[in-house]
Amino acid sequence: MAELYIGLMSGTSLDGVDGVLADFSGTGVRVLAHAARPFEAPLRAELLALNTRGSDELHRAALAANALVAVYAQVVHDLLAASGVPATAVRAIGAHGQTIRHQPQAFGGTGYTLQLNNPALLAERTGVDVVADFRSRDVAAGGQGAPLAPFFHQALFAVPGQTVGVLNLGGIANLTLLRPDSTMTGFDCGPANALMDAWCEQHTGQPFDRDGAWAATGQPHAGLLAHLLGDGYFRQTPPKSTGRDLFNRAWLDAALALYPGVAASDVQATLAELTAQSCANDLLHHGPQASTLLVCGGGALNGYLMGRLQALLPACTVLSSAERGLPPLQVEATAFAWLARKTVLREKLALQSTTGAQGARVLGAVYPA
Repeated sequence: MAELYIGLMSGTSLDGVDGVLADFSGTGVRVLAHAARPFEAPLRAELLALNTRGSDELHRAALAANALVAVYAQVVHDLLAASGVPATAVRAIGAHGQTIRHQPQAFGGTGYTLQLNNPALLAERTGVDVVADFRSRDVAAGGQGAPLAPFFHQALFAVPGQTVGVLNLGGIANLTLLRPDSTMTGFDCGPANALMDAWCEQHTGQPFDRDGAWAATGQPHAGLLAHLLGDGYFRQTPPKSTGRDLFNRAWLDAALALYPGVAASDVQATLAELTAQSCANDLLHHGPQASTLLVCGGGALNGYLMGRLQALLPACTVLSSAERGLPPLQVEATAFAWLARKTVLREKLALQSTTGAQGARVLGAVYPA
């Protein structure tokens, strides 16, 4: 009998929503349908603006959450239509929400993580139970609230007797290390598409650098690259997580002010190299035995960036997650379908090695249809 869940992910890249309908009735996972919807420009701009302080934030955030859920509901209906599956056959939707602030264990206490969402409205619009707010319980338990996907990576990509790296290149890069003894580590490496996309859109009018073609026309600027890599975040030891709170345009602009006159294409090449070197450095430091690095997220479609990773990791085979059965743009959404199932079954996740939480916890809250 099928065990169907939907996963919805809108990440820090702010490009839109990816959704999957997944069946967990077998030994692994089978994706029955994938759907994606882009954000309209006004919603994308508002979500980006809400990452920083502004006026009337509570009102604007509530309206943005409603608009986000409208896109979520469209993706759910797309999935059901494509698969021919009725809503009543789906056990639950795992809806991540849109992260706009991430300050775990900050301000002398617990801190917080904030994902815009309106799961009650999504349940109303779809007629399916919704699981949401996955990260808050981890933060309450002393964790970073991120990354959460490593638990799914372990279930799907672990290979007995081997160290496998899984690198998600979304707006932020995060790395999972799956070890031969079945233990794992996961943490955020630093910026990925968030800065590259913003710079590309400003200078070319395109929302992202397709295949890294523009970056490939430039040369990384040694001084600028060294300055960016000198940020204290890269020296922190895991568990650690980050987001647009740190790695944003203001952070980049402050560095560019010290290096005036760098050509726009060279800045793009520098940002790609920043991602490649920070991720490669983390793999070499924390998982030098890794023989394979599986890459997912939008960055896996950036041929220039994938080439730089391979050049920096000559002893490791760098592959798209598609080579292991799950296309790059489906991995994160499938992870939240998997996490929703864990919540529904009240199964705890051992969070200590990835987020630093005090122990195993059930994540998420359920909003019945």
